[in-house]
Amino acid sequence: MNKRFTTFLSVILVSAFFTQPVAANQPKLSYIRDAEIEHTLRSYATPLFTAAGLNANDVSIHLINNKVINAFVAGGQRMFFFTGLLERVESPSQLKGIIAHETGHIAGGHLARTQEALKNATTKSIIGYLLGAAAVIAGGAEGGVAVVGGAQALAQKSFLKYSREQESSADQASLRYLERTGTSGRGMMEFLRILEQNEQISYGKVDPYWRSHPINNERIAALARQVEKSPYRDVPDSPQDIRALKFIQAKLVGFTENLRETLKQYPPEDKSEFARYARAIAYFRHPDIEKGLKEIDSLLLENPTNPYFYELKGQMLYENGNIAASLAPLKTATEIAPYEPLILTLYGTSLIANNQPQTDQEAVDTLKTALAYDPNNSRTWYQLATAYSRIGDEANLALASAERFMLLGNAQKASFHAKRAQNLFPVGTPGYLRADDIIAISKNLLKDKS
Repeated sequence: MNKRFTTFLSVILVSAFFTQPVAANQPKLSYIRDAEIEHTLRSYATPLFTAAGLNANDVSIHLINNKVINAFVAGGQRMFFFTGLLERVESPSQLKGIIAHETGHIAGGHLARTQEALKNATTKSIIGYLLGAAAVIAGGAEGGVAVVGGAQALAQKSFLKYSREQESSADQASLRYLERTGTSGRGMMEFLRILEQNEQISYGKVDPYWRSHPINNERIAALARQVEKSPYRDVPDSPQDIRALKFIQAKLVGFTENLRETLKQYPPEDKSEFARYARAIAYFRHPDIEKGLKEIDSLLLENPTNPYFYELKGQMLYENGNIAASLAPLKTATEIAPYEPLILTLYGTSLIANNQPQTDQEAVDTLKTALAYDPNNSRTWYQLATAYSRIGDEANLALASAERFMLLGNAQKASFHAKRAQNLFPVGTPGYLRADDIIAISKNLLKDKS
């Protein structure tokens, strides 16, 4: 239990911050889920999506655990961010500029052919596809081939590359979105200059963002002229946005770096909220649960309404085997943030692990609520199936298992469990009809594979 984070991608966590390996021979490539990071990104992005005429609920945001600086869109309205980019940006306006730019690519229908090809793919398969392409673009052709597969690798060399015309179009669109939301475009300019400096220093080792999004002096100059014309050019970032960014950057360092590196960036003498947050996570992973709890308790004392602090404390206790003690902070987190499906899933998981029959129904209800907000989380379906098993609901156990395997892309097992569910639900009930849908979808998928 205590060594679960030693190799970051060696396990899949059931907690709110977890990783999903993409390929066994690419140990440093994964995607992650985290309620706080996703909430912060969406709080920055939603006004920009709306300004672009998009339905914000239709645009999904995904995180890739990799230290390179990159972001892109693929598979329809899906936006991907590398953690390296999130750690590198220096202000919310820089990150908002990137989001606005990528939104311009979505609204402009760029990479339309690839978007169509990936439209119905699972997020996991898209990320594996994208990571192979990113490796090729970054110059790691061998790594890219390993992820993508030999015959496809050459085709992926241009997969993430936008043309200069598309970049210009996305630039102009992003400035419109930023202006409509009253955001300064200077952040986007600052980020481009960071990339320019990195490119000059690296002597040929160019960030993937630079290669996939062609940048030249003419483009930067044109952007600068437009930014300076904006009435919002001098609008500063809000203290709330700055604080949120610093917290997610501290969290990423704490979860992805070792203790020594975390303490180097956030030394013990640094008593800021962000430093204590990073150290709490790092001590928890080390593991030194006592030091970790001391840091998080100090934060809770000052911030008694922050759901992510309660979530982290619950995770610390849960993953160190103190299941009963984890319930109170996790329940508080769900009460403060009742719409965060990842926190709800962790709380439901802890309720099941506590092994108390009187809370089994609460686990079912909590996990069903999580799925109402995020129906595509296979882990939540797995935990819900477990909860149904505990209360003896065989029909819903079978249906939840079918949903899980459908999301995992295992049509054969999905069909098996759906047929079992149909035999247990009365004909014509919602459960029976949903099982019928899964059987039909599975049949088509298996037919396509044959």
